[in-house]
Amino acid sequence: MNEMTELERFRSDVPELDLTDVRAEEHRLLSVMREAAPDAGRSAWQRVSGRPRRTVRLRIGLAAGLAAAAATAGVVAVNAGEESGTPPIVHTMPVASVQVLKRAADHAAKSPELHPRPGQFLVFVSRTMDTAESNSGGRHERYLDRQERKIWLPVDGDATRGVLWARTLEPKAYPGWPIPAVARQDVGRSSMSKAADFDDRAEHLRNDYAYLSRLPTDPAKMYQHLYIGLGTGPEADATAWQNVGGMLTEAYMPRAQRAALFRAAAAIRGVTTVGRAVDAAGRTGVAVTLAPAGSALREEYIFDDKTYEFLGRRSVVTNAEQAEAPVGSVLTNSAQLKVSIADRPPAVT
Repeated sequence: MNEMTELERFRSDVPELDLTDVRAEEHRLLSVMREAAPDAGRSAWQRVSGRPRRTVRLRIGLAAGLAAAAATAGVVAVNAGEESGTPPIVHTMPVASVQVLKRAADHAAKSPELHPRPGQFLVFVSRTMDTAESNSGGRHERYLDRQERKIWLPVDGDATRGVLWARTLEPKAYPGWPIPAVARQDVGRSSMSKAADFDDRAEHLRNDYAYLSRLPTDPAKMYQHLYIGLGTGPEADATAWQNVGGMLTEAYMPRAQRAALFRAAAAIRGVTTVGRAVDAAGRTGVAVTLAPAGSALREEYIFDDKTYEFLGRRSVVTNAEQAEAPVGSVLTNSAQLKVSIADRPPAVT
């Protein structure tokens, strides 16, 4: 059966309306639209203010009636409300104020970009430092574990097909704690393993290229993306800031989306410039951060102070009592050194 035969069969199943029926339906639709028009200009404000929105529902029994009336009137109204009756939260992007991120956006918009194809892998080379704890001989120990990493991640986002190579570097002391012997056991050794056994992130938290390349290029829409599933207030802003980091760490997006991300990040409430920062590879740049009230750490994103290219991220102690480390101590640090494309990852034996 071809498409035309199928269309003719569909038409034969729909009762024809005479002209009187069409005119009556047209008159009813136009009346509905006149009633709805005063609300249209207020819908965005109502969503922000939390006030209930007017709901317009069209009830047309026959598909042919809808098609005929819509064609005559030129406009079809749709139900803009939610069955739950609770208006969604609309996050309106404030005026961006962080110059470092705005300059990073300008740089991203003009920078060369990679064009990975489906089936290929993005390869990220980085250096990292993370907190680690151990219990040896009944003693609780802390230290800062350092690694060189090279990870192959599929463009399509199936992290279970990714491969990770890692080499252990000389550890650093957790402030106030001696470096335990266990921290140096694997120094100089390297290993190859699967990047992940499973990936249960929510859809909007994906950071694979296939997903990131479909995100908005408009900063206001990217701002809304950062706040998906979040409410309002400092906690929502802190989570949105973490979401920015998730899209930058061992992740790659086209320059249009990257520029939109930096402009959106510059508008998150509470984000400030903190000045000089050093990434895990020893490169000096300028950092931007958000330090939520009551948090033990502030999350910094570091940019080259001349080109404004993203270098890495680190966490810095802001509450000595909670972190059990002096204010200003760097507890985690990363440096993104290179991004490239490969047709396949190495085999894991």
